[in-house]
Amino acid sequence: MLCAGAENGIFKDRYMNLLHIDEPLSRPAPGTFWQHPLWRLGFRPFYLASALFAALAIPLWLASLYGWTATALPALRVGVLWHMHEMVFGMASAVIVGFLYTAGRNWTGLPTPVRGRLAALVALWVAGRVAMLCAPAGPAAIGAALLDWLFLPLAAWPLANVLRKSGNRRNYFLVGLLALMALANGAFHAGAAGWLPLEPVHAIESAILVVAVMEAAIGTRVIPMFTRNGVPGSQPAVSAPLDRASLALLAVTAVAWAARAPGWLQAPLALMAGLLVLVRVARWQPHRTLRHALVWILHLSYAWIGVGMLLLAGASAGWVGASAAFHALAVGAMAGLVVGMMTRTTLGHTGRMLRAGRAETAMFVLIQLGALARVAAALGMGPATVLLVASTVCWSVAFALYVMVYLPYLASARIDGKEG
Repeated sequence: MLCAGAENGIFKDRYMNLLHIDEPLSRPAPGTFWQHPLWRLGFRPFYLASALFAALAIPLWLASLYGWTATALPALRVGVLWHMHEMVFGMASAVIVGFLYTAGRNWTGLPTPVRGRLAALVALWVAGRVAMLCAPAGPAAIGAALLDWLFLPLAAWPLANVLRKSGNRRNYFLVGLLALMALANGAFHAGAAGWLPLEPVHAIESAILVVAVMEAAIGTRVIPMFTRNGVPGSQPAVSAPLDRASLALLAVTAVAWAARAPGWLQAPLALMAGLLVLVRVARWQPHRTLRHALVWILHLSYAWIGVGMLLLAGASAGWVGASAAFHALAVGAMAGLVVGMMTRTTLGHTGRMLRAGRAETAMFVLIQLGALARVAAALGMGPATVLLVASTVCWSVAFALYVMVYLPYLASARIDGKEG
């Protein structure tokens, strides 16, 4: 048990640098587009682009679902596959890359893409979003698929390169998970085009599980530390063997789902994985975080991974639809952790206090309410239209708030005068 004394110190020293990013000694000369603060570190443009896209994409999907765009925007390819694909390979991938570029510089002491290289990757991501939304069927769709698919491999390469040069082997697994996401995206496009006998939805579900494993691994490193440092009097209990067992079960469950394991095998795996996640969260003392929004959002969102696994067990047994499980993972866990980490890292890495105000608290509450409404709709626990609209409003307002409040932070230099 790493819960007290020297072992706590070891844990803190080991994981303290995950999100604290040291600044380079030199500052670029001002006066050009490439020197704008937006291009100084990966989190800045990718967080902004992802949040703006998230705020607009879900209302567009809902409008398409109810036929409100059929006349006004008939050329757009807004369907259920677009909606599912873009939330994972559009919104989530941008946040993940922005986070890893920012943290990766600290892990290795080597630069990750900035300025022109960073802007080029952001442009590629934007081009992929436009292509997936607008490209017609036929050869143009193949080009759109290639444009979309290229982002993850090209974005992963610089991270892999700096990890290799620095000998930072302990974080290689993150590049591997990015590669699995790229593989799932390729499987999605191959299935959608009819090139392979694959269901595109299954490829997206597999990618959501990859993201869940990534979230679980990073959350295991940082959430107890953030709790101990940010909540006076807290003593989150951490057990390395328990953590390893939990992460292994999550990974095995993801593999089993991707491989279409029979329900008698998938259900108990998902059940054990979900229970173990919830046990670990309970040991982190979430009840002590209620007055610390930047911390409780991480606890609650991480707990959604456990809920999603329990619902996946129910889906494997035929008791509930898989949609409930994957919306718990995508809205409750993924979006909750995205908003929680985007606010925390933006505040910290623009030189501001790690303190949640009314806007941040509103974002966190809205995302959680949206997750509850969306999972309830998937479970048939109320009028579907009302629940879907409520979930959409909560989601979009949360991300719009991030854009409005954090745009000045992301687009201006650090207030402490440091680079980044």
